[in-house]
Amino acid sequence: MDLAPMTIVLNAESGQDPRTREAAAMIPVYGQLPFVPERASGCDIVTTDGRHILDMYGGHAVASLGYGHPRLTQAIQEQSAKLLFQSNAVALDVRAAAAEQLVAIAPDNLARVFFVNSGAEANENSLRIACMATGRKKVLAITHGFHGRTAAAAAVTWKAADNWYGFPNRPFEVDFIPRNDVAAAHAMIDNSVAAVIFEPIQGVAGAYDLSTEFMQALRTACNNSAAILIADEVQSGMGRSGQYFAVDACAIGPDILTSAKSLGGGIPCGALLTSEKLSALMQPGDLGTTFGGGPIASAAILAVIETIQAENLLENVRQREAEIREDCVVGPVTGIQGRGLLLGLVCDRPAREVQSALLERDILTGTSADPDVLRLLPPLVLQSKHVQRLAQALALIT
Repeated sequence: MDLAPMTIVLNAESGQDPRTREAAAMIPVYGQLPFVPERASGCDIVTTDGRHILDMYGGHAVASLGYGHPRLTQAIQEQSAKLLFQSNAVALDVRAAAAEQLVAIAPDNLARVFFVNSGAEANENSLRIACMATGRKKVLAITHGFHGRTAAAAAVTWKAADNWYGFPNRPFEVDFIPRNDVAAAHAMIDNSVAAVIFEPIQGVAGAYDLSTEFMQALRTACNNSAAILIADEVQSGMGRSGQYFAVDACAIGPDILTSAKSLGGGIPCGALLTSEKLSALMQPGDLGTTFGGGPIASAAILAVIETIQAENLLENVRQREAEIREDCVVGPVTGIQGRGLLLGLVCDRPAREVQSALLERDILTGTSADPDVLRLLPPLVLQSKHVQRLAQALALIT
């Protein structure tokens, strides 16, 4: 059946700023930046008032391929026309392919996938698996870590209980290992612990890179106590560290690994990967989701993996990181932490001041839980010219 083209009216003719309209219609939980995007391409955001802003933040690390990448756009369009949605009640070729390709790039000990819709949901289900598998009621996390805003994920997020947790009780006992404290890791991980969850690179904390020695200590202590080791790679995964996953650098082989954000390049999706041993403990009905692993999300995951490989983006990430470290310790920046294109610029003044100064020069960056650290989470397709533009802008901030 032929249909006339549909025009979606966005009410822009009303003359009202979308920020004003959102403020009137939405729950006021977001602080927003002082511009309104109209369209975007590559690493360039074009605003409604004609500014061209270099995106060095990637929508909280989501826009892994930048904006409008032809492979991702084509995959979404073709899958939308073919089959927009079906649930996990039926098998799908595109879902099977996405799972196979994700396993292929994951650490060798991870063999099974469960698709979800977000990083928080991936972490939530990982913690559920760990508690079910061990029968234990205690989870350890790392100080300064962030794992999401659902009940279990927020329970293992540093300082959430003090600030915004909201629930009257946590679903399990929680304690926090001081980050990079090897002795504390060995002392705290015992036979009462169901799981230890950690971010190899702590994103919200300011791109703080956990030491290899510490992560290896987590692995050893979990082996000795039969606790489940969960690597939260929601922000650091899918090539952002310069490897497919940040744990690849220390070869610790987590029992569960979670992924989201960059995973779908902008399409909401998440995943957790487990060992064959843990997967064998799960029965039908133990986990579930309506939208996880849907056709559009699966097609997007395939397109992201294909593009990372076809365009050699892991090497591009490593090259751009080297340039940033070489050229961007200028102006207010005194040091750089993190890995790949998950970097924290350590500043000699509040990071928000530097963020504002860069935005005045049409460069978008992010802040972090560390008030002196500015975060960079740009698309993996970042080019050398973009790094030089950032370096030049930083040098002008006095």
